[in-house]
Amino acid sequence: MDVVDRARDWLSQDPDPTTRAELQALIDAGDEAELTERFSGRLQFGTAGLRGALGAGPQRMNRVIVAQAAAGLAAYLLREHVGAGRPSVVVGYDARSNSDVFARDTAEIMQGAGVDAHLLPRHLPTPVLAFAIRHLGVSSGVMVTASHNPPQDNGYKVYLADSSQIVPPADADISAAIDAVGRVDELPRSIDYTVLGDDVATAYASAAASVATDGPRDVVAVYTAMHGVGRDTLVDVVERAGFPALHPVAEQADPDPAFPTVAFPNPEEPGAMDLALKLASSVGADVIVANDPDADRCAVGVREGEGYRMLTGDQVGVLLGDLWLRRGVPGTYAASIVSSDLLGRLAAAQGRAWQQTLTGFKWIGKIGDLAYGYEEALGYCVSPHLTRDKDGITAILEVLELAADLKAQGRTLLDRLDDLYREHGLHHTGQLSVRVDDLAIIADAMRTLRTAPPAALGGLAVTAVDDLENGYRGLPPTDGIRLGLEGDTRIICRPSGTEPKLKCYVEVVVPVDDSVAAAREVATARLEAITADLAAALGL
Repeated sequence: MDVVDRARDWLSQDPDPTTRAELQALIDAGDEAELTERFSGRLQFGTAGLRGALGAGPQRMNRVIVAQAAAGLAAYLLREHVGAGRPSVVVGYDARSNSDVFARDTAEIMQGAGVDAHLLPRHLPTPVLAFAIRHLGVSSGVMVTASHNPPQDNGYKVYLADSSQIVPPADADISAAIDAVGRVDELPRSIDYTVLGDDVATAYASAAASVATDGPRDVVAVYTAMHGVGRDTLVDVVERAGFPALHPVAEQADPDPAFPTVAFPNPEEPGAMDLALKLASSVGADVIVANDPDADRCAVGVREGEGYRMLTGDQVGVLLGDLWLRRGVPGTYAASIVSSDLLGRLAAAQGRAWQQTLTGFKWIGKIGDLAYGYEEALGYCVSPHLTRDKDGITAILEVLELAADLKAQGRTLLDRLDDLYREHGLHHTGQLSVRVDDLAIIADAMRTLRTAPPAALGGLAVTAVDDLENGYRGLPPTDGIRLGLEGDTRIICRPSGTEPKLKCYVEVVVPVDDSVAAAREVATARLEAITADLAAALGL
């Protein structure tokens, strides 16, 4: 079939009047360029499942794509559970456009296929869904969310029974099952799925609050939900744990799929935290804490002099890991390969196992004796006994606990970071991140690194070039390049698994001889020079 025939076939099985009208308009206009783009392939499972812009066609998120995904996952579960009883799934959703519709479609198709489906009662954070998997003892979980992506996006995260996200070969097997799905208007559906009550969310809040230990509780904190679904659950957890009420950013407190106050609903993006920073100054906050829209990530700001500054994901990750190590929590400490190496040094100093994984929390979640894991993109798992995924609710709880404990000593999170830098060197991390409209730009940049890597960056010689497609230190192959520079400096470049971005992660390590401030100046200048040279070398 040509592209117009494929579009008409898609149109004939689409249950959504909005996307049907959208696709019909493209057909009527004879817009073959747009049709070709939308029908040139289909959304595939990436770092975090399906994710893409809402719209008609297989390259967009819509009810046909979701129906195919649900049917494919059901087929996979039924095949994996042959002779082991009837499989089951719990489905959750955030407050993005169509999330509730996609969740109900999933429950109906799963139930119709012979998979016992349980639907969470309302939009709830991703950590609640991940917790519900093991709490209910089901075979799988689905969370309809695009996390911190732009407002026009939605997504579909798949978990298996251990409450961690899917990894190979399950992702490829599920993708193959999705490809084998026929017309979605012919799929059996059933409305006999179970709509859960509030008991699962209550159980999560109780379990999450128990992560905090006894200790000081005096901390003044500003919180933003970033127009997402984290507020109510976090407020419940914080109250249960005995902390003072948070100061919410009112303009961003209620769920809103339009995300009206931010260009991108990601605490890392410029301007996203401006309202929280303003409120912190007015209430004299000790710390600022933020969730992304589905509350699986956590951002932290701290008082510095008369103002505030946001910590990096690596700084928060190291602080929480250090807290767990000082508590003597046994097991393996982990971080993704693009995260700072400092946690590894801390774990070694405490005699604890340390493991690096590929990017994506799904890899951290598969570590059997995981004690604590983090990734630099604001993802932290401080409670692997609750869920094998990042959890922005329990992470915020532990930030509050650490901040309160330090405040009782007359100290701050920054003071504790400086302690670690004096002992292990100042680990300064940064990114060169480029969003593109043409994915060929990313492919060209990666090709340049593989075929003609720079000899020096920022005045430092490039001493090693490792192609992660060939595997690196026992990790599975992935699309990425690691550049080792003189000293302990390193760069890792990779295409984002969730957005059209090229990301290059830089870490510079500078010994602290006289003062942390002096070492920070050296590290900052070195990082800026490296990223400038790297951008020029890649033509970005």
